[in-house]
Amino acid sequence: MDPLILAGGAVVGLVVLFAIFKLMWRVAEPNEALVISGLREHSSPEGVGESMGFRIVTGKGTLVLPGIQTVRRLSLDLREAQLSIDCVTHQGIPLGIQGVVIFKVGDDYVSIANAARRFLDQQQQMDARVHNVFAGHLRAIVGNMTVEEMIRDREKLTALTRQSSGSEMEKLGLIVDSLQVQEIHDPTGYIKNLALPHAAAVSREARIAQAHADREATTAEQQADALKAEARRESQIKQAGFQAEVDQASAQAKQAGPLADASARQHVVVEETKVAELEAKREEQRLQASIRKPADAKAYESVTLAKAARDARIAGAEAERQEVELHAQATAERVRLEAVAEAERVRVDAIARSESTRLIGEAEAAATSAKGRAEGEAVQAKGMAEAEAIKARADALAENQDAVIGQQLAENWPAIVEAAAKPFGSVDQMIILNGAQGLSEALAAALSQGVAGLQLARNLLSGGNGAPTGAGGGEGGERGSLQAPDTARKGRAP
Repeated sequence: MDPLILAGGAVVGLVVLFAIFKLMWRVAEPNEALVISGLREHSSPEGVGESMGFRIVTGKGTLVLPGIQTVRRLSLDLREAQLSIDCVTHQGIPLGIQGVVIFKVGDDYVSIANAARRFLDQQQQMDARVHNVFAGHLRAIVGNMTVEEMIRDREKLTALTRQSSGSEMEKLGLIVDSLQVQEIHDPTGYIKNLALPHAAAVSREARIAQAHADREATTAEQQADALKAEARRESQIKQAGFQAEVDQASAQAKQAGPLADASARQHVVVEETKVAELEAKREEQRLQASIRKPADAKAYESVTLAKAARDARIAGAEAERQEVELHAQATAERVRLEAVAEAERVRVDAIARSESTRLIGEAEAAATSAKGRAEGEAVQAKGMAEAEAIKARADALAENQDAVIGQQLAENWPAIVEAAAKPFGSVDQMIILNGAQGLSEALAAALSQGVAGLQLARNLLSGGNGAPTGAGGGEGGERGSLQAPDTARKGRAP
């Protein structure tokens, strides 16, 4: 026979054998179990006390006779069953329990065999079966517990539920990997009311803690504000002290100018007074040397010149005295006003700067001292000027009484004439009998009072008894002259 034909036949035989083997070979995945039935198995798997009549294969491959044996796959994956149960507690309070059960078919042959007998063709109904099993046990367990126990110890609830359902799950060939109670619904509000006292206590503690924290924060803020205020106060005190020193220096600088000016003017006045005295003495010596030594023939001329020179000096001294007095008064008033203004400004500043009271007091004392010195110097200058004027007048009066008295009468003559004519002012109507001569006699009688006053002053200065010796014929004549206008007015008035 041809070798090629033999080789082809062998290959075909091998391919047929491989196809038959492939058709008969079944492999169990790691998450599944193969349940093979059709030929009664007389051997029992490990851990199984009696033969099951079918073969279970997990995690390996096996030969299956097609048409004679049937292979079904049982999933060993995890499955999840949602629990939503309405139950009543031992206290008669209705609750809604929501949880989840994570379960699977057991890995041992007994569990796989039990699950295969019950769920091999109904694997999608495992969740509903497990839900019913756990719902019944969970209702029974909740009925023997209180709400407080379930809230505080959920682990006890789950442990009791797993323990009570363990035998039934074992019969079903299922094992529970996890049982969790997710939520407990309270339609009556019992759990909420249980939480209210605790919530109120927690709220109270929170409010107390918040109040303590606010109080501590407020205390800290107040302490910080007090420290800030103290720092500001110390800064303001230092600034006030520095400002007081600046004000004191400024006040001293401002007072230095007026004091120096017043002192300089005082020296000027004193020197001018000395110069005036020297000039007066020099003029007097010059007059004595140039006028009084000539012959008697020039006596009248000498007396006249001396009187004119003396009058001029008196007028000059008087004018100079008035000028010095006015100048001293103006200077003293200016210094006083400056001192008063400075003292007032320092006093106003002292109200806002209480810490610089001592320095301001010293400034006021200095201003008062300056004011007193200026006023004293002004009074002294005024007194000296008046003394010089009185001395000059006394000298002039001693040398020439008539001239001085005449000058005084000339200065006061209008007042004398007015006083003499005053009696005529109260007469409403006067009739003069002898005409113009009578009017002239009345006027002459009024004017003669001035002449009588001049004679009386001369007699007093010469040491006499003051009785006039004029044309009136003695005392009686003067009295007659003085009374003549009255007599005329009384006798002739209507």
